[in-house]
Amino acid sequence: MAVNVSRRKGNVKNIRSHALNATKTKQNINLQVYKLEDGTKVRLSTKEIRTLKKNEKTA
Repeated sequence: MAVNVSRRKGNVKNIRSHALNATKTKQNINLQVYKLEDGTKVRLSTKEIRTLKKNEKTA
């Protein structure tokens, strides 16, 4: 079972119709299951996974 580690939250936005009616909706983040080097599985956003992989290349 993957543990949710990400502290990011989704965005709240308005959908605008042609008549300019505003309807609030929630835009969720893209959570993925990612296996760390020690073998534990965590749920991270794709933005965080991309940053981890970027830092591994430079180190």
